[in-house]
Amino acid sequence: MVEAVAERKTGAEDVVWDLSAYYQGLDDPAIQQDMDVLSAQVKSFAETYRGRVADLDAEEMYEALQTTEKIIDDAERLYGFASNSFSTDTSSAKLGAMLQKVTEFFSQLNQDLVFFDLEWNLADDSKVETLLEQPLLEKYRHYLEAKRRYQPYQLSEIEEQLLSDKNVTGRSAWTRFFTQLTSAMRIDYEGEKLSLTQVLTKLYDADREIRRKGNEAITNALRDKAMELTYIFNVLAADKASDDKRRKYPSWVSARNLSNKAPDEVVESLIKAVTSSYDLVARHYNLKRALLGLDELTEYDRYAPLPIEDSESFYTWEEARDIVLNAYYAFSPRFGEIAQKFFDENWIHAPVLPAKRGGAYCSGGTPSTHPLVLVNFTGKERDVMTLAHELGHGIHAYLSAEAQGILGMDYPLTTAEMASTFGEMLVFTDLMKKETNPKVRLSMLAGKIEDTFATVFRQISMNRFENGLHTARRQEGELSTERINEIWMESQRAMFGDSVNLSDHYSQWWSYVPHFLHTPGYVYAYSFGELLVLALFNIYQERGADFVPQFIEVLASGDSDWPENILAKAGVDLTDLDFWNEGLNTIRDMVEQEEKLAREVYPEKFA
Repeated sequence: MVEAVAERKTGAEDVVWDLSAYYQGLDDPAIQQDMDVLSAQVKSFAETYRGRVADLDAEEMYEALQTTEKIIDDAERLYGFASNSFSTDTSSAKLGAMLQKVTEFFSQLNQDLVFFDLEWNLADDSKVETLLEQPLLEKYRHYLEAKRRYQPYQLSEIEEQLLSDKNVTGRSAWTRFFTQLTSAMRIDYEGEKLSLTQVLTKLYDADREIRRKGNEAITNALRDKAMELTYIFNVLAADKASDDKRRKYPSWVSARNLSNKAPDEVVESLIKAVTSSYDLVARHYNLKRALLGLDELTEYDRYAPLPIEDSESFYTWEEARDIVLNAYYAFSPRFGEIAQKFFDENWIHAPVLPAKRGGAYCSGGTPSTHPLVLVNFTGKERDVMTLAHELGHGIHAYLSAEAQGILGMDYPLTTAEMASTFGEMLVFTDLMKKETNPKVRLSMLAGKIEDTFATVFRQISMNRFENGLHTARRQEGELSTERINEIWMESQRAMFGDSVNLSDHYSQWWSYVPHFLHTPGYVYAYSFGELLVLALFNIYQERGADFVPQFIEVLASGDSDWPENILAKAGVDLTDLDFWNEGLNTIRDMVEQEEKLAREVYPEKFA
């Protein structure tokens, strides 16, 4: 049967990225040439510095780090080309083979270079402090300082090499298989074979029967792949448990917190604050049930548009581009100019394609290349917000790469959502100001609240699922599909309370979420970032134009300092464990505004 395509043209069908800043194509001879050069550079680097790292003076360390920057930039350019190419067609054997070749090569480079970090972390504290005080190393001070936080968990060089080698045929291989498996799924919907991305859009339809059928179709498809998906989750949970045990990490999430530069007590405070505010979720969905005129709300009603004329708009690619660029230029010409580059220089891949990876992401690129944005644009309002979100990531990556270079551009995940979520707020605020119809404003506000819930509450509920999954896998051994379903439903029902009736159809929807596998423990960073941005946006509304250069300075700081020091420049105190309440209070205000507006617009529904 011929596969269905997007029903309505958006203008995004031919919006594909230009990867020529990376390579000219899969057959570009420069790919193999660069791999050969990199291998030689790494061999020479190891011969020069092995056994000497702890005794390097400032000039020698500076030279070593300059060489490291060149090696990492070239290696990341290779990997970025292969992985981004693969994302657009996960069914291509040629693209898959290229990605595997580069992954194996990347692993070998890491194995050959791991000695440097190991030796540095074993250097004497007093000698390290003296070296870091040298003005020549000021640019690299935090990079070197932060490396040493891994000292208690590092292994011997041969063990580190073996773990890196094992990753190629272990975690990396299984996550690639998961991506290929879910991207290749063809879901039977009303006689058509659709991708998961295409059927997920049905859940936003105004017709409840369409939503129900979409929900059922996805459930059936996930059940058909239950054996494979359950096994993948079990293998990767066991793989992580093995690594954590060998490194002596205290818990399943310790490695992620360390990578995020987020102390355990900060993360625990975040989780406690969000789970203690689950009542806001119930308030919204109880209100939505009344507005929809339903006796009960089910899992396939969560994203239903409100029954308001003209509230479900369709946006062409050109309209979406203009909406986002106008909001960004209004905030800052610098923001607008950088975002404009993504459109003018073809740094975006936008169409929905049969074997393209679902969802959206921004690949940060390198200082010698540029960021890339991948979206699956269908013309929905949420696609406009997604475009704004990913372009925010792109701006953040561009600014940090420009200011900090390759060793300081990759900010931790906890601050990675700053520019992206801030960008969404800029677009939403701009659209709300221009809308005069109170019914449409209500619909827009409800949509924004649900987006915020998805980022704050849903991500923490998924963190609770991950906590349950990893804990159970370590205590109980291999888990059945039914056992994982049980853990999933417990975490989701805790969030929704009695406001949404989650049926057994929803019990296996954990199995298509890539974050659980690609980056275990990642999801709480979305909540962290959203609440952080709500606080930042409040500051922006108070200070106006004076805030803009401070925010740009924060973004350009990249990973050049500890997050709490960087955010202090914009007036945010991340060391305050009650910090989250400011963002949660903003969400509470939004829900109260929604309730008030709903009663004004539809008094008969609340008589």
